[in-house]
Amino acid sequence: MAHPKRKISKTRRDKRRTHYKAVAPTIAKDPTTGEMHLYHRAHWHEGKLYYRGQILIDKTEEAAA
Repeated sequence: MAHPKRKISKTRRDKRRTHYKAVAPTIAKDPTTGEMHLYHRAHWHEGKLYYRGQILIDKTEEAAA
C-alpha cells in the first residue's frame, strides 16, 4: 500500500476542502395548491399527489370507493 512520505498539515488539508459546501435545496411553489415542495419532485397535498400543477394520484377517490 502507498503511504504518504510526510504528514499533511491540518491547514493544508482544510485549504483543499474549502470548496466542499452544503447547498440549500431549491424550493418551488405549486401553481395549483400554493404548497411549497422540493423542485422537480411530486408532493402530497390533502390526499392527492401533485406534479407540475396536475393530479397524478387521488387517494380520496380510492378511500371512498
